[in-house]
Amino acid sequence: MPRRKRNAGSSSDGTEDSDFSTDLEHTDSSESDGTSRRSARITRSSARLSQSSQETKNTADHDESPPRTPTGNAPSSESDIDISSPNVSHDESIAKDMSLKDSGSDLSHRPKRRRFHESYNFNMKCPTPGCNSLGHLTGKHERHFSISGCPLYHNLSADECKAPTERQLRYKEKVAELRKKRNSGLSKEQKEKYMEHRQTYGNTREPLLENLTSEYDLDLFRRAQARASEDLEKLRLQGQITEGSNMIKTIAFGRYELDTWYHSPYPEEYARLGRLYMCEFCLKYMKSQTILRRHMAKCVWKHPPGDEIYRKGSISVFEVDGKKNKIYCQNLCLLAKLFLDHKTLYYDVEPFLFYVMTEADNTGCHLIGYFSKEKNSFLNYNVSCILTMPQYMRQGYGKMLIDFSYLLSKVEEKVGSPERPLSDLGLISYRSYWKEVLLRYLHNFQGKEISIKEISQETAVNPVDIVSTLQALQMLKYWKGKHLVLKRQDLIDEWIAKEAKRSNSNKTMDPSCLKWTPPKGT
Repeated sequence: MPRRKRNAGSSSDGTEDSDFSTDLEHTDSSESDGTSRRSARITRSSARLSQSSQETKNTADHDESPPRTPTGNAPSSESDIDISSPNVSHDESIAKDMSLKDSGSDLSHRPKRRRFHESYNFNMKCPTPGCNSLGHLTGKHERHFSISGCPLYHNLSADECKAPTERQLRYKEKVAELRKKRNSGLSKEQKEKYMEHRQTYGNTREPLLENLTSEYDLDLFRRAQARASEDLEKLRLQGQITEGSNMIKTIAFGRYELDTWYHSPYPEEYARLGRLYMCEFCLKYMKSQTILRRHMAKCVWKHPPGDEIYRKGSISVFEVDGKKNKIYCQNLCLLAKLFLDHKTLYYDVEPFLFYVMTEADNTGCHLIGYFSKEKNSFLNYNVSCILTMPQYMRQGYGKMLIDFSYLLSKVEEKVGSPERPLSDLGLISYRSYWKEVLLRYLHNFQGKEISIKEISQETAVNPVDIVSTLQALQMLKYWKGKHLVLKRQDLIDEWIAKEAKRSNSNKTMDPSCLKWTPPKGT
């Protein structure tokens, strides 16, 4: 049906209202004019933005590797790519886009700025070979980008540089409080109870341990026992240790009976006995006390084979060639493995020299300890393996052996270092020796400038060992691009006081008592 025309000035009920229609027309026309002008302006600005976005999109389509924003996502507009500074915030970027849209500026004629990615921090790496840039020497940062902050360069790990956390400090305080609760001593009833238990069970039961120490330390000991038994069971399951074999518990060595610490590959017929009898002079091992007594009656050895190159008082050092005295050196290595965890040399002894320290009395020269050394070491190792017998430990003989190895290096005019890995006790001994050497050198040093190279040449200690010791003593600092050695007088005074209190002042090596020339290549 044809639609019916309505008059412009008529109302819905057909009546005319001329005054109202006139005012309405005037208002509608003014509003429509303002709306049309704003729409035209927004349309032109939208057209420019659309054209710019289309150009950016076309450029990105033809680019094989589109640019990425610092967050790793592809940019959605030019404002995502145009980053004038890596510290510009997200709110500032949005404000910039809004100002550009409101001003209606032509983005197509705007010069493109250089694309910047925050690759500076991501691409930088520590120059130390093998370092992954993790950790920091101060322990306060997660990453480092220079040698001065590199833990690996300073012979440390990232975990060793970390400062103790609050949780660790609280745990330390808790342990100190628990240890304060330790009983002062055993009562008379408790002592009688312990003695009765000992007489009843002998060595077939573990002694009673309650009230001997704090409950915390006793709990630690129990957990260590459980862990050791678990490791032993794993070795048995893997076939490395079988029940009844390779389980030497004790050895009879001279006038001592020594409990062993680790497994040693003695022949099975001897290892399964659980107890060995050894001649302390020739180091032959036997099955019974009777065989040892017969052997001692006819054994002519009273000292190690080889040349005596040092003697002062009752202390002597013999140089034994592994090629000339093969059986003795093999027996010495098997004996040492009972007390060393990392030792792997047992039978191939020909490329090594053995320096055996003994203490003499009217019955002969008794074994104190020894260290072995390669005849031709390309890395200038002055010690391959070192051992102090358990009955002579904590008496200063370990430092004497270490000092003697460096004394030989000085005669050879070389800088020496022990072969790694060191055993737990060996590492403790070497760190103590290096600390003592450095403090003595600094105490006697009167100059103003000190050099690591000069210390190394005078003490024959490897520069790497010197630097690690200085760092452990907090005497090495990095300031204005240079490493500085700080002379801490408090540590030197403490060392001097300890030296004055020591009663075993004779436990030192005297260079004048050494009668030795470096062996030529053999």
